[in-house]
Amino acid sequence: MKLIERKSYLQKLIDVEGTPDIKVVTGVRRSGKSKLLEAFKHHVVSSDPGANIIHVNFNLIEFEGLMEYHALDEFVRAAYVPGASNYVIIDEVQMCEGFERAINSFHASENFDIYITGSNAFLLSSDLATLFTGRTFEIEVFPFSFAEYLAYFGEEEGIDGAFDRYVHTGGMSGSYPYKNEADRSAYVKDVFETLIMRDIRQKYDVRNPDLLNRLSEFLMDNVSNVTSARSVASSLEGDTEANHKTVGSYIEYLCNAYAFYKVRRYDIRGKKYLSSGDKYYLSDHSFRLAKLGTRNMDWGRVYENMVAIELLRRGYELYVGKLYQKEVDFVAMRGSEKMYVQVSDDISAFATFEREVDPLLRIRDGYPKFLIARTRHETYDHEGIMIHDLARWLSAE
Repeated sequence: MKLIERKSYLQKLIDVEGTPDIKVVTGVRRSGKSKLLEAFKHHVVSSDPGANIIHVNFNLIEFEGLMEYHALDEFVRAAYVPGASNYVIIDEVQMCEGFERAINSFHASENFDIYITGSNAFLLSSDLATLFTGRTFEIEVFPFSFAEYLAYFGEEEGIDGAFDRYVHTGGMSGSYPYKNEADRSAYVKDVFETLIMRDIRQKYDVRNPDLLNRLSEFLMDNVSNVTSARSVASSLEGDTEANHKTVGSYIEYLCNAYAFYKVRRYDIRGKKYLSSGDKYYLSDHSFRLAKLGTRNMDWGRVYENMVAIELLRRGYELYVGKLYQKEVDFVAMRGSEKMYVQVSDDISAFATFEREVDPLLRIRDGYPKFLIARTRHETYDHEGIMIHDLARWLSAE
């Protein structure tokens, strides 16, 4: 399989190299976490030839004898080289029973620079402080962006042709070597059903896997719709266990596994967060196509999902904006930055264009405002609102 350098993620690892933190690489299954650690390993070898790298990949049979924390601890300590920079890199760390005890021991010894990946259902962001006594530094890896897709395939057919393929193929790069769309779709579907959903069932001992599956498909089919556990429960008729508490728990499980991302609502005028009516976005839009096909397809929602994930990928906190009775798709914040974003499929019709820009024109503060759509043109300004073509905006890293 062809590899490309994921520079932004690699740089984040390089920036914390040598710190006492436990570096934890997270993200949805098959998003490239292990490949990122391989790239970091190559960086270490080239920058410090004398470094001692202890790499354990629990996907490989040769390490199955280390799947208990005492054995892992003994193996790593036996491989320690005094006087050298000692790196510990562990893939799929959750496969080692009691792994947190070994990792905490390595950290307490102050002899190792530690990097780990694991199944996200077993290595949750919310659990890291409980699992590890040392400080953790989390790097979240997303599926391939459109810019990375272009780096992988090139732009021989032009940016618009490449974008049309990316819309159907998505960012799960493990599907790229397959020659036809049916095989790529089967791969993506298999990742979701046999890895992501399996992890959730195992982690939480899910009693109603059919409900979990129906719920995931419901959320896929309702990306960008305001959703609550109570409204979803009432929609999943015919299942006696589909009460709002169970549905709420299952939604949380799906988000913990990075299958979906919850985006809260934000009152722009009142400058406060709203407690009800969240939206959910898929970690990669290809999951929706693989699971549900093109039934009830709304490409505007697919595009909105792509923009949501790209903004998260670029490090923004994301909210759905509410202004009076109007809605702004995204309020994106990063440090002192703030911007307002509307997403649309086709704004060539004047009425559609007016509808999309109206909420942005009503916002009176001076923060940047964007309308992102499939214009196939260069960026232009409309009364202070920057109109971006979706493909060109996504291609900018």
